Order: sequence, then C-alpha cells, then structure tokens
Amino acid sequence: MTPTFSAHELNDAFAQFQQTVAEVAVSDDWDRWADQFTVDADYIEHAYGTFSGREAIRAWVTKTMRSFPGSHMAEYPSLWHVADPATGRVICEIDNPMRDPGDGSVFTATNITILTYAGDGLWKCEEDVYNPMEFGLMARRWCDRAAELGTLDESARAWMETTGAMFGKR
Repeated sequence: MTPTFSAHELNDAFAQFQQTVAEVAVSDDWDRWADQFTVDADYIEHAYGTFSGREAIRAWVTKTMRSFPGSHMAEYPSLWHVADPATGRVICEIDNPMRDPGDGSVFTATNITILTYAGDGLWKCEEDVYNPMEFGLMARRWCDRAAELGTLDESARAWMETTGAMFGKR
C-alpha cells in the first residue's frame, strides 16, 4: 500500500529537494544530492539504465555530473511542478542550462522528472524522461560555440571528438 502524503507535504519536500539541487550545482557535492534518496531507492535514467540503491545512484551521479556535458551544466531549476498526493509523486520539468561559453549565449535542454516520495524528506524513486538526441545536439552546439570563442576546455573537446562526433557539426 502506498503511503498518502498531502500536497502540502509533497510541495515542501520538493522545495527542499530543489534547494539542495541548487546548492549542489554550486558546490559539486553530489553526495548531498544522493543522500536525498532512501537506501533502497531506484533511479530510472532512460539513456543509462536503472540504478538500484542509494550507493549505486551516488556512484552514477558523481561520475556523470563530473564528466562532460554534466560537468558544464550550471543549474537544474524546475520550470513547473505538480504534486499528486494519490501517488505520492511530484512531476516536474527540469531545465539543464550549460554554463556561458563566453559570449552570454544560452544552451539548454529540458527533461521531465517523476519523483516518488518516501516521507521524512527522502525520495524512493526518480525517473528522468528526455530525448537524449536533444541533449546531445545541444551539447554539441555548446562545444562548437565554445570552440569558436576559444573557451572549449579539454573535457568538452574530448567529448566533442568522441561521443559528440555522432551529433555532427551544427
């Protein structure tokens, strides 16, 4: 039986989740982000697979967000969200803007996130739904612009020459 949480409790928990995400985007302390999940949580990531357990989630997010393009994303704000007390879920659209390549231009892509609440400020599941092609094309466009500006660093260059090559020059 799924526990019932009020919309108020779900909204408060989500606000805290988003506050932590904002702080982690600055601090790069992905352990804090992973600590928002239950020990037995699942993270469903459509391009990378499903990660079961907080420690598997921690290992994945730390590696992913410290590698390009994750390492170049500046923040992860929610553009909107809805709380569904009947399922204990919060569904939202997350923006993933890249850092400024040097001329103030904006490169971003969004995803839909479905969070399932466990209570006590912890989440038992996150599922991110997005189009990997859109993210890849956006990251490639960012790399092309940064290369034009002379701000492309080594990790982005390595991605552009390997994985990013499949997205072609745009």
